[in-house]
Formats: sequence, structure tokens, C-alpha cells
Amino acid sequence: MSREMCYRCFWPKNACWCGSIRPMKTDTRVVILMHPKEFKEEKAGTGRLTHLCLENSEIQMGIGFDGHPAVQALLADAGNVCVLLYPGSGARNLSNGELPAAELAGRRLVVFVLDGTWACARKMLRLSATLQRLPRVMFTPSAPSRFRIKQQPQEGCLSTLEAVHELLCALEVSGVDRYPDRDQLLDLFERMQEYQIRCAADPNRSGYRRKPYGDPSARRVARTIGTSRPVVRW
Repeated sequence: MSREMCYRCFWPKNACWCGSIRPMKTDTRVVILMHPKEFKEEKAGTGRLTHLCLENSEIQMGIGFDGHPAVQALLADAGNVCVLLYPGSGARNLSNGELPAAELAGRRLVVFVLDGTWACARKMLRLSATLQRLPRVMFTPSAPSRFRIKQQPQEGCLSTLEAVHELLCALEVSGVDRYPDRDQLLDLFERMQEYQIRCAADPNRSGYRRKPYGDPSARRVARTIGTSRPVVRW
């Protein structure tokens, strides 16, 4: 018999996170562009948990977004300054103050975040010319990834939740926004992983996993960047 689910956090109701989440206000609009595989299949996806923590955020599902009405409406709004969180050459480093608050001139900052494996994120960007034309922003991570239950493809890769945490930290330091509850996202991330580790180690939970999670540092390094869930390499 299938378990009763919470359709806000998409976890079983007996493990629902919603009661412990305090949605925080930010001036920045965070738009999580979620690949369908992440939306439908990923049990430990962090994009949905991130959205629940941020009052001024939304999830839009798709692969190509050039014909996506909600995304295109945000891009067409003259009151928005839209950017894509994506590292690489030409991206402005928010940690270095390369997007000053004065540049917004009273407009709302809208940050698009691609949520999927690296391979999926690249495909989403390739199929979305309007996203390709957006200015890109990045940050300097304050710490390595804290993901313990999934193999990181390369050093420097972060989950969606960690990337948004670093984004908000950088925006606060540069004076663009405020980050009123710095601990919540990472605390929720840790609690979610602890729950899954406990379940995997419980011999009475048949079918959950065949064996407990191992130490990430002892796992075989993935050969391709598309084999893990983290979205970006910073």
C-alpha cells in the first residue's frame, strides 16, 4: 500500500517537513527552473525544500523555457532585473560585490536557478535562448558541499539548496538583499539527510536501501559530471 504523502514538500506525511519550516522574506525573487525528472522522480531533491523556505520564490517545471508563459512574463516585466545563476566566463561574482544595489535602481532582482543534474541543466540552457541571453551571476562558495548521501561529480559542486544559500549570503554581503534566517536552509538540509541515513541503516525498513550510506570520501569518484544531482560547479 502506498504511503500517504504531503503534496507541499512531497515527503510521506509521517516525515513531512512543512511544520518545521519558517518561510522567510527576501526582496530577491528566486525562480527555480526544475527539470521534469527532478520534479517527478527525485526523492532527495532540494529545490522543493528551498522553495518552501523562501516566501518570494517559485518553481517552474520544464526543459525549454522560451515558450513558458510564467517565465516569459517575468522576463518581459520592466520592473525586474533578471539574471541566471550559472558559473563561468563572464559571470559576475556576487561575493565580490559585482552587482551593486544601485544598479537595480528600485527594480526587483529575479534570479533563475536551474534545478537538475549537470547534464539536464546544460540541456535546459541549450534549449532556452532567452535564458542564454540573460546576464549570469555566480558566487565564491564559503564551504565545500555538505551533501553526504549523494556522490558529488567534482569538487566544488553544490546542491540547489546550497547554491541558493550561498546566493543569499552573497547578496546580503553586497548590500543587495537581506538573509534573515541563515541557518534554516542548511539545518533543513542536514535534518533531511540524517533522516535518510537513519532509514537506510534500519534493518526493519525492508526495501528502503540494500545497505546503509557510505562515507562520501570513500566512494568512487564519478567519471562524468552528469551522474549526480548537484547543479553547478563554482
